Parts: sequence; C-alpha cells; structure tokens
Amino acid sequence: MSVEQPKKSVTLIGLGPMGQAMAGAYLDAGYRVTLWNRTAGRADDLVARGAVLAPDAAAAVAANDLVVLSLTDYDAVYAVLDAAGAELAGKVVVNLSSDTPDRAREAARRLAGLGAVHLTGGVQVPPSGIGRPESSTFYSGPVEAFRTHRAALEVLTGADYRGDDPGLAQLYYQIQMDLFWTSMVGYLHATAVAEANGIPADAFLPYASSTAASIPGFLAFYAPRITAGNHAGDVDRLTMGLASVEHVLHTVEASGVDAGALRQLAGTFRRGVEAGHGGSSVSSLVKLFKGE
Repeated sequence: MSVEQPKKSVTLIGLGPMGQAMAGAYLDAGYRVTLWNRTAGRADDLVARGAVLAPDAAAAVAANDLVVLSLTDYDAVYAVLDAAGAELAGKVVVNLSSDTPDRAREAARRLAGLGAVHLTGGVQVPPSGIGRPESSTFYSGPVEAFRTHRAALEVLTGADYRGDDPGLAQLYYQIQMDLFWTSMVGYLHATAVAEANGIPADAFLPYASSTAASIPGFLAFYAPRITAGNHAGDVDRLTMGLASVEHVLHTVEASGVDAGALRQLAGTFRRGVEAGHGGSSVSSLVKLFKGE
C-alpha cells in the first residue's frame, strides 16, 4: 500500500502584483497555500483556485512553517511581524520585500528575538518572471534554512545563495537596481533627445539596442582591471571621456531637453580630471565614487 506524501505548504503574505504571481506559482506547483493581505479582496481569484485566506496575519503565520513575505518595504514587514507576535516562533520567514541591507540585518535580529529565522531575498525579475527557472532571486541568511527550503524557493525562480550575512541578498539586489535604473533613465533621456529632433522612439530602437548589446563587452573588459586596481589610461582616458560627455551635453541643450543629468555626469568627469586622474582610464571613476 502506498503511503500518501504530506502536501507541500506555504504561507504567503502580501498580494501586490508580485505576491499574486508567487501565490499562483505555488498553486500551480501543487502547494497548499495560505494567504493574508491587508486588502482581503485581492485574494479572491487565488481563493477560487484553492488558496486559503487567513483572517489575520497571526493566523497566516501559524498555518505553515515556511512564511514568504512580498511587501512594499520593511515598514510593512514590521507591521506584519508585530501583528503575528508569538506565532513566529519556529518559523522560517523568507522576506522578499525590498529595502536596504542594514534593514535586512535589523529584521533578522528582530525575528531571531522572536524565535524565527529570517532569509533575505532579492527578486531579480518582474511578476511575469515568477515561476520560470531561468529567472533568479538572491538569498542570504542561515544556510541550513536555505537548504531546507530551497525546493520551495525554486518554485518561484532559480535561487542564488550569497552567504550567511542577511544583508548580502539586499546588497546584491540593490546594486543590480542601481545599474538597471541608471541604464533605463539613460535610455529614456536619449529617446527624449531623439524625439526632440524628429526621430521617433521606434526608429531609434535598433540603434539603442545595438549600444546596449555592446555593454557586456565593456563590463568584461573593465571588471578584472578594476579588481586588480589597474586604471591605466592605455586604452581610454578620463579627459577623452569628459570631452565626449560635454559634446553630448551641448547636443542635449541645443535640443531643448532637460540637461540636468548630463550636467551632473560632466561634473563627475570634471571632478575626476581635477583630482589628477585625467590620464587614467574612465574606470578610475570607481575610486572617485568611493572617495579615494
């Protein structure tokens, strides 16, 4: 006679677009899913698919050993922790909410004081990427908790464990967001200049895509040199970069487009030159940013 295996289960708190996608992925994978959200109506479609809506955060936490949080920030996280109170003892809380590395460490300390384990997560994809193994999420915190629940975490995305420090997953996530948002704003600004000069966004797109596709090659070139502390101006020089940025700045100003971001960029290059790095590589800006 076969022995029926216990059904896999998880609690998910927070039903914004990301939380909705996560709950759906768990239901698709056959999990018993308990939900709680401040606005209960957001759970209606998921309940219709078989999820259970808890009456409050404490009941949601009590329902399962694994609790996944998908909230706006850590202020919302703390509100849930305060409401759950003693029910958190013995639980593993996977916090996929975005905030700073220091706040992740603070949350880990608070949960430890309540007898719970905190795993920090930084999801690298939008809701449409949830449930796809090629997507990825950074994790950090106690490695045994990560290993125990890895299969459940990989229902959502691939899992990239970064270490015991609970702040590391948020650090990796936020530096990814640093690169993403500055890149996106750069694209949008260049598109504004294009449109101001009669070039529509769809006409600019293939050229923007070509430039974006070239970036990995530059990253691969600079990363080992930066790691080695090699900022020799044998390939490029900061003075050349400043001249180029100033040409872009003048083009933007002549186009009638807001040039504030380009003025700030030119100022950064200028500070590097004035600090004596004019003959060094553009990569020497890393030292400038760190105050060295």
